[in-house]
Amino acid sequence: MAHGRTPTRRNDWSSQGGQWEYRVLTIPRSTSTGDARRLLTDEAEYGRWELARTRLYAGGERRVWLRRKIIRVRSTLASSAG
Repeated sequence: MAHGRTPTRRNDWSSQGGQWEYRVLTIPRSTSTGDARRLLTDEAEYGRWELARTRLYAGGERRVWLRRKIIRVRSTLASSAG
């Protein structure tokens, strides 16, 4: 099956010009782990964000990068000059 390989959905999406939208959240060190988890869960559930990267700094501050797909809708209506 070396020659008849079909691309995965992800590769197909990126080859059609798929792009990501990013959002960076800074969570202060005074925020508990449970509160931070709840914040990220809400962003994922209601805003359709997914976790891309996290960083924990020496002072205890957390920086979180969230991403979501930018979906461009193409019109399926054919323009008729009737």
